[in-house]
Amino acid sequence: MRKLLLIGTVLLIIFSGNVKAQTNPTIPLPSIGIDIKTSDKPEDVSVTLQILFLMTVLSLAPSLLIMTTSYLRTIIVFHFLKNALGTQQMPPGQLLAGIALFITFFVMAPTWNKVYDEAIQPLMDGKIKMQQAYDKGIEPIRQFMFKSTREEDIELFAGLAKLSRPQSRADLPTYILIPAFILSELRIGFIMGFFLFIPFIMVDMIVSSILLSMGMMMIPPMMVSLPFKILLFILVDGWNLVVGSLVRSFG
Repeated sequence: MRKLLLIGTVLLIIFSGNVKAQTNPTIPLPSIGIDIKTSDKPEDVSVTLQILFLMTVLSLAPSLLIMTTSYLRTIIVFHFLKNALGTQQMPPGQLLAGIALFITFFVMAPTWNKVYDEAIQPLMDGKIKMQQAYDKGIEPIRQFMFKSTREEDIELFAGLAKLSRPQSRADLPTYILIPAFILSELRIGFIMGFFLFIPFIMVDMIVSSILLSMGMMMIPPMMVSLPFKILLFILVDGWNLVVGSLVRSFG
């Protein structure tokens, strides 16, 4: 055992020496360092704050994608549809989230293209400053949110913030608009989910009445009605109707 350990140690030393000899002349090893130094220039502080702001925005990007786009309404309707069908784990939640994400890309494409053309591209070209890029970039997103936001929800959050009634949409702060938009999206999503439940509940009631009249009280009605609900959904081309209604609701 000692001989094996001794031989292994010698081979390891020889091998590491050969590798070091072979790699040093040809492959330089990088040296990475992070230095934190004091600065007397205001420009350096401004750049540091911009970097911190950018990192904060990137960390909040998933929340911004969910809460300020069409994703919220879409995923709510899909989950209502899944529960109405009663298919348990089919389709999976990850699949519904992926479908909702790509539908969100489709719906938000005109808005995001406008943001890129008016804010991001001029900022990258050095034509405008960061503050100007933010002001121009947030405006298309605000316009999209205003289309789906109720005045009652805006008044609610404006009242909670003790904000005087704005004279125009431009005077309404974004931190008031976003929660009002979320509340409106929740309302619309639940309304669409309610209408999705109606035909499937009717199928459940019909199947339950038939089973009860036949004396088959021991058979779960959901087990019998599930194939009929799936068949009904296929015959009416349900996915086409649901996705089409969702996309048109943002028009």
